Amino acid sequence: MSSRHTMVRIEDVKNFHLPLSEQTYQELRTQAERMQVPATTLAREAIDLWLRQQLRRARHDAIASYAAEVAGASLDLDTDLEAAGIEHLVKAGKEAK
Repeated sequence: MSSRHTMVRIEDVKNFHLPLSEQTYQELRTQAERMQVPATTLAREAIDLWLRQQLRRARHDAIASYAAEVAGASLDLDTDLEAAGIEHLVKAGKEAK
């Protein structure tokens, strides 16, 4: 894991007390030692990664929900544009062979 967040300004940092099970604590310490980074850095980056994944999942779900809601309605993809896209993909597939 690269240390993406080491340049965070001190006034932008908030402390968060996070009780961990003994097993999780030991695994975190072991990985931090193996990677030669502070355990807090490793934990912070793991949490940041998880939060970004949740945001991506929520965005995907919102787009999928909207697409399902407007499927077949006037806000759905323009049929001429859709046909042109399919035609392009078919031509591109034939040219690649």
